[in-house]
Amino acid sequence: MSTNNKPKLKTSAMIASIAAEGQRTASAPFGEALLKLAAERPEIVGMTADLAKYTDLHIFAKAYPERFFQMGMAEQLLMGAAAGFAHQGAMPFVTTYAVFATRRAYDFMHQAIAEDNLNVKIACALPGLTTGYGPSHQAAEDLALMRAMPRMTVIDPCDALDIEQMVPAVAEHNGPVYMRLLRGKVPMVLDEYDYKFELGKAKLIRDGRDVLVISSGIMTMRALEVAKELEADNVDVAVLHVPTIKPLDTSTILREAGRLGRLVVVAENHTTIGGLGEAIGVELLRAGVTPQFRQIALPDAFLDAGALPTLHDRYGISTNVMANTIKNWVN
Repeated sequence: MSTNNKPKLKTSAMIASIAAEGQRTASAPFGEALLKLAAERPEIVGMTADLAKYTDLHIFAKAYPERFFQMGMAEQLLMGAAAGFAHQGAMPFVTTYAVFATRRAYDFMHQAIAEDNLNVKIACALPGLTTGYGPSHQAAEDLALMRAMPRMTVIDPCDALDIEQMVPAVAEHNGPVYMRLLRGKVPMVLDEYDYKFELGKAKLIRDGRDVLVISSGIMTMRALEVAKELEADNVDVAVLHVPTIKPLDTSTILREAGRLGRLVVVAENHTTIGGLGEAIGVELLRAGVTPQFRQIALPDAFLDAGALPTLHDRYGISTNVMANTIKNWVN
C-alpha cells in the first residue's frame, strides 16, 4: 500500500480551454457576444449538432429557444438546414467541432452554402491541437480545407477579446464565414495591447528588431509569451497577429516581413501543409520578398492523444519549446 498521501494531479484529454493556471480569462465569449448581438439582429438563429453546451451556444438557446435549432448528431443535415434558413433571409450561426464540420460536412458547406454565397456563420470548437482526444477530434488540417473553398472567409481568433469583437464583425460581412472557436474559460490577452479586431486585417501587436513572429489563433498568445521570455536573452521579438486567414492582409505582411535584418517565423496551431505558413510563403515569393524564413507548426501526421501540456511540448507549440526553437535559430 502506498504511503504517499499527496493528492494526485488529474489531467483530461478533453481540455477545451487552453488557459494556464492563474491566467486571466473570460467565460464563454462567443456565447455572450452572440447573445448581445441577437438582441439587435432578429434574423440571427442558432444551430448546432448536439454540441450547444460544448460550443457555448447554450447561452443563446436559453435566451432565444424559438430561434435555436438542435439538429442532433447530423452535421451534414446541420449545414443543409442552415443553407435553407439563409435562403429565407435568416443568418444562421452554426456550431460544432472543427473536425466534424470540415471533414464530415465539407461537401454540404461547399455546395449548399459557399456556392450560393449564403450568409451562414460556422463557428467550430477544438481547432488544431486544443484537445487531447487524438486524430478523431484534432482538427489539424481545417484551415487548409477551408482556405481552399471559394467564397469562404476564414478566421482564427487568439483570445476572448478577439472572439467578442469577431462575432459582430462577421455578422456585418455578407457571405459564409468559417471561424475557429475557443470555448469555456478563454484567455484574455490582447486587451493589454489596445487591440481591435478588423475583418481582413493583420495587426502588429508589438515591434522588435531581431525576430518577426507572424501568427494566428492561440499561437499569437504563445508568441507574446515567447517575446517576454526572450527579453532576458536580449532577443527582441515582434508579433504580427493575423486573425483572418482568408482573405489575407498581404500588404501588411509584406511590409513587416520586408524589413531588413529580422528572422521571419510563422507560428500556427495547424499542420505545416496548407495553412498560414504556406499562404505567407507564397505571397513572399510572389512579391520577391525573401527574408530568412522559418515555420513553427504541427507535423504532417496523425497526432497523439494525451494531456495538452504534454502534447504542446511534444509538437513544439508550447511557450518554452517555441522560445528555445527561436533562440537557436537566432543564434
